[in-house]
Amino acid sequence: MAGGLRLSRAGSPGGRLWGTVALLLALPALLVGTGPGLARQVLTWQPALVWAEPWRCWSAAWVHFSLLHLGANLAGALLLLLLGHVARLPREAALAWALAWPLTHLALLAEPALRRYGGLSGVLHAGAAVAAVALLVQPGRLRAERVLGAALGLGLVLKVLGEQPWAVLQVQPPGWDIRIAPVAHAAGLLCGLLAAALLLALPAALGRFRSRPSSPARPPGSPAG
Repeated sequence: MAGGLRLSRAGSPGGRLWGTVALLLALPALLVGTGPGLARQVLTWQPALVWAEPWRCWSAAWVHFSLLHLGANLAGALLLLLLGHVARLPREAALAWALAWPLTHLALLAEPALRRYGGLSGVLHAGAAVAAVALLVQPGRLRAERVLGAALGLGLVLKVLGEQPWAVLQVQPPGWDIRIAPVAHAAGLLCGLLAAALLLALPAALGRFRSRPSSPARPPGSPAG
């Protein structure tokens, strides 16, 4: 339908790469589960250990502290995986999400009071931010796709602002059995936007600049205006 969201049955190379990133996040999280023990000690984000044990910049996403925590984040990862497939997100979007993964956790160094963190939610916020930017700036997108990207981006920003990450270190939402760290959601949003700007928005802007028609050359001897 003209002006509508274009669907892809076979997917695209970029969409498949996006799905690979989603699975690299979700499947290890499912395997690690929620039980206490060695995995939780070795994999969680702990700022005091990050330079000696840099794998925590990635592995923190796989650790969850309750079944509700794990289930909600796995559902979010599935939604992003499907969005990448349906919207045919480009290869650069998948690379931006992969870049934002460790950056999201490194950004938590700005809040040293958060001494332990685990979960997919920060990196999921990064992925949603990347998807929003991709839908907005990728050349050839339909108007409905750009509207979807704008709505996704605006909703994400309003959600993070509503959590007041500058004022609250941890909060337990109604119905949840764990406390969440709003600063991790803010870190994911900012790192996702940064990675998307570097790998999507900036190249798109440069491409538009280079494709602009140049002024015709002035014939020799013609007066200057």
